Amino acid sequence: MIQRLDRRALVAGLAAVPLGAAGRKPREVRVRLVTEKGTIVLALYPDQAPITVANFLAYADQGLMKGGTFYRTVSPRNDNNPATISVIQGGLGDAGAHLPPIAHETTKATGLRHVDGTISMARDKPGSATSEFFICLGDNPALDYGGARNKDGQGFAAFGRVVEGMDVVRAIHDAPTISQADDPYMKGQIIEKPVKILELSRK
Repeated sequence: MIQRLDRRALVAGLAAVPLGAAGRKPREVRVRLVTEKGTIVLALYPDQAPITVANFLAYADQGLMKGGTFYRTVSPRNDNNPATISVIQGGLGDAGAHLPPIAHETTKATGLRHVDGTISMARDKPGSATSEFFICLGDNPALDYGGARNKDGQGFAAFGRVVEGMDVVRAIHDAPTISQADDPYMKGQIIEKPVKILELSRK
């Protein structure tokens, strides 16, 4: 219950800032994602995606992402969806402490797009995202609202972008994969030796 109250207060505080206020540069909050392969620095955009940013910061502030991994790499060479993408996916998977699912903020609502370096939330149905996220390599318009990647047309919730460490992202993207997966949809996409997340914290 304490976690829920803290998260609601944070969301309320972020949502109180007007979106696209005239003459104001959108705020950004920077976080450091430390992995076995190096450090990735992310700029998060609370003015555009307040709920999604608050969720990710809650994982950072409570130290919940430590012990997570990058476990999936997707590219046109191994994608099993005709609307191909290039991303790496990470999070807690089935382990760790997951916070409650959050409301889905579409790219239509936020004005953000899945361009090179964008960080976004993985999900099943809209409103199911918790700890799982992905980072884009190159532009991936199929992941935006109305894109072809998901049949519901709602796309995925972009909420920030890599500002340092795309070399680390590319190294993870190039990691060897195994041919089998519990889910046939992810066949050939599971990283053979998942890359550990050592820390997620504010910069």
